[in-house]
Amino acid sequence: MIDLSDTKKDTNTVPSVNPDALLADIDKESAYRRLSGSWHLIITVLLIAFSLFQLGTSILGTLPAQLQRMVHLGFVMLLGFWLYPATSKGDRNKMHPLDFVLGLAFVGIAGYYIINYKDLVARSGAYTTLDLIIGAIGIVLVLEACRRIVGIPIVVIASLFILYAYFGPYMPGFMNHRGYGISRIISHLFYTTEGIMGMPLGLCATFIFLFILFGSFLEKTGIGQFFIDLSNGIAGFSAGGPAKVAVLTSALQGTVSGSSVSNTVTTGSFTIPLMKSLGYSPEFAGAVEAAASTGGQIMPPIMGAAAFLIAEAVGVNYFDVAKAAIIPAILYFSGIWIMVHLEAKKLGLKGVPREKLPKIWPLLRDKGHLLLPLVAIVALLIMGKTPTFSALGGIAASIVVPYLRKSTWVPFKEVASALVSGAKNTIGVACACGVAGIIVGVVTLTGLGLKLGEGLFSLTGGLILPTLFFTMITSLVLGMGVPTTANYLITSVIAAPIIMKLGVPALAAHMFAFYFGILADITPPVALAAYAGSAISGGNAFKTGCNATKLAIGAFIIPYIFVLSPELILIDTVWYEVIQIICTSLIGMLGVSACMTGYLMGKTAWWERILLLAGGLMLIIPGLITDLCGIGLVGGVAAFQYITYRKLKTVQV
Repeated sequence: MIDLSDTKKDTNTVPSVNPDALLADIDKESAYRRLSGSWHLIITVLLIAFSLFQLGTSILGTLPAQLQRMVHLGFVMLLGFWLYPATSKGDRNKMHPLDFVLGLAFVGIAGYYIINYKDLVARSGAYTTLDLIIGAIGIVLVLEACRRIVGIPIVVIASLFILYAYFGPYMPGFMNHRGYGISRIISHLFYTTEGIMGMPLGLCATFIFLFILFGSFLEKTGIGQFFIDLSNGIAGFSAGGPAKVAVLTSALQGTVSGSSVSNTVTTGSFTIPLMKSLGYSPEFAGAVEAAASTGGQIMPPIMGAAAFLIAEAVGVNYFDVAKAAIIPAILYFSGIWIMVHLEAKKLGLKGVPREKLPKIWPLLRDKGHLLLPLVAIVALLIMGKTPTFSALGGIAASIVVPYLRKSTWVPFKEVASALVSGAKNTIGVACACGVAGIIVGVVTLTGLGLKLGEGLFSLTGGLILPTLFFTMITSLVLGMGVPTTANYLITSVIAAPIIMKLGVPALAAHMFAFYFGILADITPPVALAAYAGSAISGGNAFKTGCNATKLAIGAFIIPYIFVLSPELILIDTVWYEVIQIICTSLIGMLGVSACMTGYLMGKTAWWERILLLAGGLMLIIPGLITDLCGIGLVGGVAAFQYITYRKLKTVQV
């Protein structure tokens, strides 16, 4: 840890923030009951049983798809109603009788489904009245659980989709369809693999759970603190060091974390006060952490489990997705890093003295082996192993690795604790996946995806840039307040097909939708990660969101570039072109960042900022002509500034 006793005192009041309480206020998934006594024991046993069921079926072989998903959903719904009160003002210290009944009610529904599974399959399309009543109650309970745990936005969207399926004949223009009766909607959404029991929940019931569990095991090994110490050792001493530490730590933490808000709070509780103590404004400090933490969701290898979802949807292997995501992720974090550096230079901010920082080599010698589970899981995936096998290998490695050195030993009870936290962290994701299944189900039932594509095409005249712009807005809206996994599932179903209609490669289209869905976490008005950062920094939430959006400007530009030039995500390119793309794009990010901060080697004039932005964008776009023009513009401004400020320093001397 860092001794800050001699660092510059913060003139702003830094609120004393309890990370758990802050998460509960901002992130609904963290607002669960803290029960004691018998209820605590019962919930703990259920959570461990949930994890063991998932591990057991992964190792020994899964049940038939629909049974596996229903058992998974049964655990989720029971634990969801028992752990999460109906409102934010609900008592989090005791069980409410209604929640107890609702949890058991869905267990009864799951039991009905499992017991009558063969009969339900046999009478597909001719469901009984009892089947439909059970299905209707099940859909309502899934929506209610999701409202409590994930939030209202995704439930409102799903409800509107259900209404659209029913009121199709009354819809205007291209949205019109023949409409479906209540019995058809219920049976399609609850009893087929096109609705709640569909692909989103199926993925959650198999390998997404395992990757969340893997993250929980890593957390128990102390890898989070290791990331913070390593980042401090690497960058803490440089200009604006604490802000760079936030960028590095969030990038590393994002490889295993599945939540922008959680990442912001866990690393931000340390980095944000440190940034403020060295002179950054509260809004900038909170924005740096929020932008960096949100970027963790686009950082391979895990990408909030989205890498595996994209691979499944596009029909490629995981390695192709991770490979495609790496250059955009490097550019994203490089852009934030450069802006932080230029802002520090502009304000004259220093880093933390080296003697107060961890030493890198002793740290790597003592704790570097904690990285082995991450290395193992990536190696297994690259070797072509299935995501399930790779996740199981990573979990096994994360259990063994802490005991390789005495300095990292953890009590064996932490294994049980990881089983508990892994299951608990899955509840919100699974609820969101179930509701995302409703959205997907309505799309497949009504053909809405095709209709939206045709409607948007008629609106934009088939022009690519206007289509991309409206798709970006759609993804930002759909991504508001939705967890990473469900975020992608929704945006990919609605937005990605629209882009693919333009002839864009499927991988580029899906990544475009994913990027902008993720950016909803820092884009006002619903910018949960930015709000979390502002709560820690004590800054204005809206200004923090605006600053975070400015810092993440690369993420608003890069998706357009890789749609227009898929070489950026390594489609149809060769190794020497990759090196050229990385080098020129990094120079381009320097130009864009200098434009946004108004500083390069000194303060920039308005015309210099325009030239830097134009040159930066040209360099990010792959191509010889654009690269030469971009280097000319950025290099020309840099040379002019060098000569100008060198003369100024000579005069001052």
